[in-house]
Amino acid sequence: MSLSPDQIQQLARLVRLKFTESEADDLSEQLNDIISMVEQMNQIDTRHIQPMSHPQDMRLRLRKDIVTEKDRHKEFQSGAPATDSGLYLVPRVVE
Repeated sequence: MSLSPDQIQQLARLVRLKFTESEADDLSEQLNDIISMVEQMNQIDTRHIQPMSHPQDMRLRLRKDIVTEKDRHKEFQSGAPATDSGLYLVPRVVE
């Protein structure tokens, strides 16, 4: 599969971009190189390769989930103009 400069111009019109003829030629060449690379990658047999969740094979050091600060919820809400059941009340903005 390859894209011609005319197809690039047609795509450009669809996405509301303008390219000169030379830009369309350059873009066509670059996109065709990318498409060629993807086609080569699709030919690789990956049936026996385990999928990775991250390109770097490492384990994250996790910390214990421990509360380190006291609950200051009521203190923070004491300065609010209006609260109800622990929630901040704000003026309605959508009718």
